[in-house]
Amino acid sequence: MNLTLNAELDTYRWGPLTHAPSLLDGDGGFPRTVEDAWEHADLEEVRRECRAQVERAIVWGFDVSHLASHLGAMQLRPEFFDVYLELAVDFGLPLRLGDGIDERVAGFPFRRLAAEEGVVFPDQVVVSPPGARRRFERLLFELPAGVTEISVHPGIDADELRAACEIDWSGRVEDHVALRRDPSLRDLVERAGATVVGWRELRELQRA
Repeated sequence: MNLTLNAELDTYRWGPLTHAPSLLDGDGGFPRTVEDAWEHADLEEVRRECRAQVERAIVWGFDVSHLASHLGAMQLRPEFFDVYLELAVDFGLPLRLGDGIDERVAGFPFRRLAAEEGVVFPDQVVVSPPGARRRFERLLFELPAGVTEISVHPGIDADELRAACEIDWSGRVEDHVALRRDPSLRDLVERAGATVVGWRELRELQRA
């Protein structure tokens, strides 16, 4: 699940579950930018809000398999990463983490810190933009050794999706069709010599 401190879309706004004045934009939703959240967020409010998001998902019956950070807000600042890592440890969940380049941008070794706490994370994360089917297929044949998450953005065609994602909604629908209905994709995975695993397998590895 994506821990969320930002609501970047102008036409689709959302806000915190908890009473968190420092996490509000002027219209009552989360800040639109990561930088705004970093500048104004109170860390105790961040901790309460993110914990509430995980707990709410569990209460609603979702099988939470891992934690991610919407727009990377929890990953690239050490004080926010502390909360991110704390929740991963407390709930026994793996994390989505960036690579060595992201670590250099952040200026601290978040991958090593997570590993020292026994938290599992993929070796690489590759973000594929919506509708990039050919790029996705090429990536399958270029995978390095280890666990790689190929992050895509599938969506079901609906008025809400079209309004919220005016620029790339069709690519999201294309990704959903490819992942759910196209049998040739599984054949490509086999030909590339890749093995499909999910976050639940990583979660079980961590909890073991």
